[in-house]
Amino acid sequence: MRVLIVHAHPEPASFNAAMTRTAALELRAAGHEVQISDLYAMDFDPVSDRRNFRTVADATSYSQQTEERFASDHHGFTDELAAEHAKLAWSTALIFQFPLWWIGMPAIMKGWIDRVFAIGQTYGDGRWFDRGMMTGRRAMCSLTVGGTSDAYSERGAYGDLSSLLAPILHGTLAFVGFNVVEPFVVYAPGRLDPAERAAELARYARRVVGLETAPILSPTRSDHFDRGLIRKPFGLRVGPERAVTGSRRR
Repeated sequence: MRVLIVHAHPEPASFNAAMTRTAALELRAAGHEVQISDLYAMDFDPVSDRRNFRTVADATSYSQQTEERFASDHHGFTDELAAEHAKLAWSTALIFQFPLWWIGMPAIMKGWIDRVFAIGQTYGDGRWFDRGMMTGRRAMCSLTVGGTSDAYSERGAYGDLSSLLAPILHGTLAFVGFNVVEPFVVYAPGRLDPAERAAELARYARRVVGLETAPILSPTRSDHFDRGLIRKPFGLRVGPERAVTGSRRR
């Protein structure tokens, strides 16, 4: 495998950082290649606007998708984004490593997605879900949460974690075509003693080394939906039984 780890935690001594170091060490020891985008260390700018581009498609009015499509056709992304696009194109597996903050990923990681998952780079022209540009590759969210597993259950204070992660797993990763591996979650690492933390890291080592065969979430097929309800460039509306919201703004 060629694994890209996108890491989002500001503290090098954090448990998230220990997980990224463990993943890189174990994957390389098993003969896989690894690249890491450590977003805080890179001082990655999460704001997505005209600063993404060296080209200009329309100087009178800003449309993110119009500018992304033009930049994809004319090598118009900034060097910073072109480097991230190259890493993503190189990879056969993607890992998002992050702490759950306010029931979501840190803003810097969401900004990485907003800027890097551009039209023409990860989706576009009817290529989504099983026809997505990332088909044949795997992606996994590896995360820590501050509470216990009971707190993130159907009857817990925050609700079922799989539902909370659905916008990332389905609306982002599955949408662009990844085979989405079941998330790896460490609950309340701050409450664990050193032996328990070591056990969690060992459990994670086994998961990343077995990433190629780890269970994946049920895939979504494009033909599950009535294409007559699809609005382009992308706004997906389906019947009352199931609704999917596009992960990109119009």
